[in-house]
Amino acid sequence: MAVSRPGAEDRRPLAVLLMGPTASGKTELAVALAERFPCDVVSVDSAMVYRGMDIGTAKPGPEVLARAPHRLIDLCEPTEAYSAARFRVDALREMAAITATGRIPLLVGGTMLYFRALQTGLARLPEADAGVRARLNAAAEVEGWGALHRRLAAVDPVAARRIHPNDPQRIQRALEVYELTGRPLSELLALASRDGLPYRLLKLVRAPRERAVLHRRIGERFQDMLAAGLEAEVRGLWGRGDLTPGLSSMRCVGYRQMLQYVLGEATFLDMQDKAIAATRQLAKRQLTWLRAERVGIWIFDEGEPLTQAARRVESEV
Repeated sequence: MAVSRPGAEDRRPLAVLLMGPTASGKTELAVALAERFPCDVVSVDSAMVYRGMDIGTAKPGPEVLARAPHRLIDLCEPTEAYSAARFRVDALREMAAITATGRIPLLVGGTMLYFRALQTGLARLPEADAGVRARLNAAAEVEGWGALHRRLAAVDPVAARRIHPNDPQRIQRALEVYELTGRPLSELLALASRDGLPYRLLKLVRAPRERAVLHRRIGERFQDMLAAGLEAEVRGLWGRGDLTPGLSSMRCVGYRQMLQYVLGEATFLDMQDKAIAATRQLAKRQLTWLRAERVGIWIFDEGEPLTQAARRVESEV
């Protein structure tokens, strides 16, 4: 009797989702898989979309892109807003183009909201409102983001429980949505349509087994960024004259802390400590989300990650 291969009854084209916390080795594994299988890489990273933000986002360099071109990087200027809704449209377009040539989309990154948007669709939320955001930023400067988080808890306790008090971007968005619609963000998200994704998904999670290993990698990578010229990159961006600290691009982990140093609001040592701590917090949030992805296949350091991942992909091809 012939043994049916996994997913054989599902005629949808295959797409591989390679997820993981920051500094876990996702890019290296993705490039190796793209060289072994007929895969084209699609970036799932909310910071790599910005042009000129290369070092602090750990954006793949020319030598890596020559081996495995990445789609959905360098899409917009740091002054522009880029949303999960726009990502979903862009990603579905690129995935369709890839499968049309008989190849496999390999989506790699650590922006979990984007992975969720891709898989489940999104609620119809209002566009960003510059006036509301400016008002919220002004309130945060006076009261602190902790106070705005408490304000959010009063109008949307569900969202407040999910959003960390030290996550100003998401606090701002949740309050903005409430101001613009009069309805809690959590309520609107619950009404999101579950658009079926026309792909058969293989979900891989790349992560070290021990948290201490990830913390060490985060610290080492930030030191590498400093050595590569992160300060000069941020000074160059700020020198354009069209950026503000409140922009989504300038709130990215690493950039926010370096900008504070550039503006004289933090010492160099404080900047390093805050950037590494913020990156660790980001990794913790990513891991929390990933552990809820019960169908994900975890790829740890032991047993050669490429061998583990390649075996899974091969079983689906």
